[in-house]
Amino acid sequence: MHPASFLRFIHKMTIRKPSLLLINPWITDFAAYDFWSKPLGLLYLASVLRNAGAHIDFIDCLDRFDEKLQARAQSLPKSGRYGTGKYLRQVIAKPAAFAHVPRYYARYGLPLDLFRSKLHTCQPPDAILVTSGMTYWYPGVQTAIAEARSAFPKAPVFLGGIYATLMPEHAQRTSGADVVIAGEAESAVVPKLQELAPEFELGKQSFACLDDYPAPAWDLYQNLPYGVVMSSRGCPLRCSFCASFNISGAYRWRQPDEVVNDIAQLHEQHAVRDIAFYDDALLTNHIRHLQPIMAKVREAALPVRFHTPNGLQCKHLNRELAREMRATGFTTMRLSLESVSASRQRDMSLKVNTDSFTRAVEAIREANFDIADTDAYVLMALPGQPLQEVLQTMAFVHTNAVGIRLAAYSPIPGTVDYQRAVDAGFDQFSHEPLRTNNSAIPLRAPGLTFDAYNRVALLAKTLNQQLVQTGRPLEQNQQELFARLKSQFTPAELYAVSKISNQKDAAEIEKP
Repeated sequence: MHPASFLRFIHKMTIRKPSLLLINPWITDFAAYDFWSKPLGLLYLASVLRNAGAHIDFIDCLDRFDEKLQARAQSLPKSGRYGTGKYLRQVIAKPAAFAHVPRYYARYGLPLDLFRSKLHTCQPPDAILVTSGMTYWYPGVQTAIAEARSAFPKAPVFLGGIYATLMPEHAQRTSGADVVIAGEAESAVVPKLQELAPEFELGKQSFACLDDYPAPAWDLYQNLPYGVVMSSRGCPLRCSFCASFNISGAYRWRQPDEVVNDIAQLHEQHAVRDIAFYDDALLTNHIRHLQPIMAKVREAALPVRFHTPNGLQCKHLNRELAREMRATGFTTMRLSLESVSASRQRDMSLKVNTDSFTRAVEAIREANFDIADTDAYVLMALPGQPLQEVLQTMAFVHTNAVGIRLAAYSPIPGTVDYQRAVDAGFDQFSHEPLRTNNSAIPLRAPGLTFDAYNRVALLAKTLNQQLVQTGRPLEQNQQELFARLKSQFTPAELYAVSKISNQKDAAEIEKP
């Protein structure tokens, strides 16, 4: 045999297709709820790696409908509307960074013993790929990596996802992963795998645009109560509190036919009826993008309901678009507002003002969307934000007959507001991501207790119940409602300015 032919023969004998284990880890937090949460990036990556020739095992710690988990039905929380619902919750030791927070800390998702049993049913992997969510959920990432390493000590661990992208140095230092991949992983993982193990036989793939990616590997789930779809990545805006650009890069959109194919596949192959759009800017370019998608969905007569958990830009939502969305099956309409403060709206990016919000609500009402399925994001504890601004925003939203989706601000690495917080003296954010957890009110104003913020949340809940039960606001007049809300707080509470968390304050521990 010619020496060159012999070398090619030896090479063919030594190369092999790798076996890979993909893991979506637990959420570790004070609260968590499944609002159409699926690891879409990991599912795209699974398809890319399959097409390259790899065998895939998959464990989603947040799969509420896992068959073995369902067998423990007596201990499972009830599901909510449209496939949403509570995760199974196990209270765990609270990290020292949260010693001042008067709440129980928990791991959400599969029980640890079930995760371990799933590891033992997997083929011994040549590598383990773990994704990640919010930066302050990294304890769940650490646990998943530690457990996977215990089961498969020889397999290298790769970590990607949001935490790995926003805080790669912290992830490399503390997660336990061998390799941390920041940014979109579909093009980066195969070269990284072959760099680590040249004997892996993985086909080369080229991704010039989003439509070059294969469809997500939904078949990895045994039961699929809902699906998610992303018709675009990134966002053209640069809001001061948002990290979309840092995570997803430049704004790009897919061809309408490809998006509709994904929707049809979810319904026809997996009997999915509820589908959430993961786009950060779904209504941008809607004439050339979303409206053609909707027209094709209606033409195909797909009996699906659509949901918009990421918030819609009010300035694009006119009467014609709202009617089309309703006719296409859009059901949950979440609007981006955040605050009624004109100066804050200008600072955030001018994506919304009170006039555009009111017009969007009028369009939604004329299209006959259900009040119970329509709400608006309201942020509290923003940098420099007094409590009275939050109450004024709540009064404005409620008197427009829209639900209040209240969220405490979390400083996200790489954003303008994060840097402002660091510059104001909260430099521990960069050392300890746990301190950015919004449940801990990281920029709580000095003198404001957790009880004050809890009272705000309770007021929002009461107002929302009023809308759902009666279909009418508690007060028609915004200023009268604002006065009623303010009466629940002292002047010192109303005008204290959120800057840096006062971690010395503590309150009575809640019951689990």
